[in-house]
Amino acid sequence: MRGPSLKMLKGRESLTRLVGKRRRFLPNRHSLLSAPTQSSLNLDIVVSVDEQSSSNQQGEDNGVVEGSVTCPVCGVKLSPQNSLINSHLDECLSRGTKRKLTQRTLLELNFCPVSKIQTCSYDSEQLEKDLFPAAHDESPVQDVSWRLSNLTAVEECQNQVDNLSRIPINKDKISDVPDFDVTITQDDIYGVTLETFIVGRRFGDETELYLGASIHLSRDPDNVKDPNAIKVVHSDSGCLKVLGFLPRKLAEYLSPLIDQYRLNFEGCVTSVPKHSIDVVPIQIVCHKTSDANDFNDDNVFKCLWRNAQQVIESTKSCPPCAIKYQDNFCVFIREVLRNSSHLLTDDEKNFIESFISMSDDSQRLFVRLYTRKGPWFRLSTISYPEVLDPQEAVKELCETGYTYCFNVTNNLSDDDIKEILDLLTLSELREILCILKQSGNRGLRKQDLIASLISYKEDLCPLLPSMVLHRTGSCVRISSNAGSLIWRAERLFFLNGEQDLSAFLLVDLGIVKYPTYKCMVSQQIFSSRDDLLGYEEAIEVAQIVDEALDESNTRLVLKCIKIADSHLSNPVKSLTSEAMAPFLAHFSATFVCSKVVLLGISFLEHERRYSDAIYLLKRLLNCFAQDRRRGYWTLRLSIDLEHMGYLNESLLVAEKGLLDEWVRAGSRVALQRRVLRLGKPPRRWKTPSFAESLKRKIMEVNVQGRPLNSAIGMKSRFYGEDGEQCGVEQLALQYYAEEGGWQGVHTESGIWLTIFGLLMWDIIFSSVPDTAPLDLETDSFYLVRKNHIDSHLQKIHDGMAEEILISSWELHEGTACRGVNWRRHSLPELRAAVTCIGGPCVAAFCRHLAQDYRSWSSGMPDLLLWRFHGKYRGEAKLVEVKGPRDKLSEQQRAWLLLLLDCGFNAEVCKVSPVA
Repeated sequence: MRGPSLKMLKGRESLTRLVGKRRRFLPNRHSLLSAPTQSSLNLDIVVSVDEQSSSNQQGEDNGVVEGSVTCPVCGVKLSPQNSLINSHLDECLSRGTKRKLTQRTLLELNFCPVSKIQTCSYDSEQLEKDLFPAAHDESPVQDVSWRLSNLTAVEECQNQVDNLSRIPINKDKISDVPDFDVTITQDDIYGVTLETFIVGRRFGDETELYLGASIHLSRDPDNVKDPNAIKVVHSDSGCLKVLGFLPRKLAEYLSPLIDQYRLNFEGCVTSVPKHSIDVVPIQIVCHKTSDANDFNDDNVFKCLWRNAQQVIESTKSCPPCAIKYQDNFCVFIREVLRNSSHLLTDDEKNFIESFISMSDDSQRLFVRLYTRKGPWFRLSTISYPEVLDPQEAVKELCETGYTYCFNVTNNLSDDDIKEILDLLTLSELREILCILKQSGNRGLRKQDLIASLISYKEDLCPLLPSMVLHRTGSCVRISSNAGSLIWRAERLFFLNGEQDLSAFLLVDLGIVKYPTYKCMVSQQIFSSRDDLLGYEEAIEVAQIVDEALDESNTRLVLKCIKIADSHLSNPVKSLTSEAMAPFLAHFSATFVCSKVVLLGISFLEHERRYSDAIYLLKRLLNCFAQDRRRGYWTLRLSIDLEHMGYLNESLLVAEKGLLDEWVRAGSRVALQRRVLRLGKPPRRWKTPSFAESLKRKIMEVNVQGRPLNSAIGMKSRFYGEDGEQCGVEQLALQYYAEEGGWQGVHTESGIWLTIFGLLMWDIIFSSVPDTAPLDLETDSFYLVRKNHIDSHLQKIHDGMAEEILISSWELHEGTACRGVNWRRHSLPELRAAVTCIGGPCVAAFCRHLAQDYRSWSSGMPDLLLWRFHGKYRGEAKLVEVKGPRDKLSEQQRAWLLLLLDCGFNAEVCKVSPVA
């Protein structure tokens, strides 16, 4: 199979974006690949259970043989090979079932059940000895010189206070707070200076800071993100502008002191940071008010005050910016629990909630490990300044099931050994090989050395793990259960596979700024847990087929196509009902499987298996009666029928497709051209009505240049007018500048989508229930806003485009919006473009994008040119540039014809080498 070209298959890039970051462990992989598929598609493949479990790395059939063992979880018969049994048991036990067994090397080909409680029942001293065999003083993490003070009395009532952290505390409802012998007088409270920071600057009012600026604290109980929020207000000159907020952790304890005990805090700015979004050091002092409540002998007050002091002390050595990722992760977890708890089981909710109750060290260490490549990490190398006690953090994470920890007494599976071997250095690998083979293998790469060691695994099973772990020391990894649940939470939070926890970092650094708009939600993305699980399984199938294409594993690709086809067994008129928002269809198992099937069609066409591709195309067209992709499916069906020699059927499919309202843009033009080509006498005698429009002559301009290269398959390069190397687009820009005084940019769709986004900003983010702005690529975007859009487009038509553009730019500069590229296009360029294009043409262009953004957001001409006639008038031209061996795509042709219909000046520029 021609592997490299498989990356260019139609639908591959879209599927890869849908999958996002590949998961290391797929909990449903075995069940998906081993279960019989209800598909009529016969691809003549047989994939054995063993081949599925071992990721299809063996080329021969590994069927169940004599002496097989039975899995005690799912009952599947397995071949008596340690690696297959271990791998299968891992998959079974992390499929959502509570772990009742632990994995051991199965020397006698039997499963050895061991209670989870038993495996974790070490006493504290023994567990520390097992996890950290190195001497206590030699660990690199022991050099951390600072620790939080041991506040025994505070710790006794810590849980009572922490349970109140999400809502404002009502003193009357607090009971059973234990007494402790801590004396706090008014002198300990009033007049004492507390040092902390202002965070969340991007959510405050824009105002210039200066050293010594007076501030005071003000509660913000209506804050949607945190009801304990405390605003830091600039109190000089009576401006009362919000500078930001106190750190969330500190606000948990100060907010009830302000609300219930009427404490008042004032202070000043002690340092001005270099960047506007950085945290701002401040000092605050508590002042007594006339209505302050008495706190003598009040244990709740004492506990809150000491906790606040503890938080402040910790931030002196670990400022908020260093642990912001921990706060972000907790916000992310809480949002998922608040909005999607109906999709989680009680065990899953308890597991996720247990993270919030963990110590700060455990939370920080888990987030650090989760965002690293891994999967295994040497405990001896884990050292972060903000993690005070990594040993205790690892111990707590292991006890709660968030990590696995292996030491020299554990037996590991083949996959575990292979992954841990990657932690070894070249010298360590060679040392082990020398012991095993009496040879150094100095010329081999690291992966070659690992492969050599793996080849000895079967003969030296008890010896190799001990030799490896003797050099690595204890190792830790994220548990499959924790990894799966956090992955699910990320999907529910971000609703896509392209974003992850790094999105928080981009916002914190000010690199990305998201718009503020009101989203009124009345429908859930996933109505039930079954819908979510089906969607996740479909994502797993998508990842498996993507990986199989990378490995050129034809059999697994065909298996995944059959699995996806089986999910399309019930024809549906639409993925959504009339009452359901159209974009919700993208979060269904059926939609994901349709993308797998589409990629499968491209793969089958690549393999010239046109009959199978035709079957799947008919299945898609039958299952999705209202789908924008029907145009491409119909076009491919007509083409594949022609490949098979069925010209009449190909023509009939093309003609029928032109009657389909969902066939649009480039696909419609392509089908029209096929009808004209195939529908000649004697097949058809009547000329279609669209023939004259399609045969319109698009003006062409020919430009000659000195070629730099003429190799087939490479992008054409020329010498420009200034003698520098350039592409065909830059050469065309130079030609138009010299011939007609045109100014312009090579941008393709970029500048047009930026103009549309800026002109239609208020429309895109208008308050429409369940849509804004997720429905931009659906027909409902225009339909539900029709009156608002029509009145707005009339203003643009009447010449207000430049005014709207300037206003939108000044209000929203730097804010993320679909299609808007702030860095590539300057405001003067955009103003010149809309002025020279003219109101009627700009309004017509915006109308087409508003009505069908998905169909018309690509394929626009390469160049946008303009020139002024006077100060306020001008003209514009759109040019599609083609090199010596290039020709127009159907989408480009559709755009040029549409632009001509809308009154634009459009043409094609053909660049050819000098004779």
